Amino acid sequence: MKRILIVEDQTDIRKLIRMTLEFENYEIHEAADGSFGLRMAAAIQPDLMLLDVMMPGEFDGLQVCQRIKADPATQHIKVVLLTARGQQRDREAGEHVGADEYLIKPFSPLQLIDTIERLMAPTA
Repeated sequence: MKRILIVEDQTDIRKLIRMTLEFENYEIHEAADGSFGLRMAAAIQPDLMLLDVMMPGEFDGLQVCQRIKADPATQHIKVVLLTARGQQRDREAGEHVGADEYLIKPFSPLQLIDTIERLMAPTA
């Protein structure tokens, strides 16, 4: 079973994402901030992270992504940045830190599932 880690500070958004993914065959884990998300990523080694960009605390989503992609133990994890910011420079910041995909809030459940399935599809 594929493992997904949701790192999002807003409880209602985490709940909506979890409810969207519950009908799929995924093991879901959650973290409410970047620091806990980093620790969980190292501990559970998810296949994919859904990572909010703007979070309070020690690390925002861009910093978490950069650390995940820089660490040989976690660099294989696919990272989807979730943000309300859709400007070109915001997308470039996400690319710069190694994000695999960038979803702009609000996104549809179908868009989320399609993105996850595409990123987790076996490579030929």
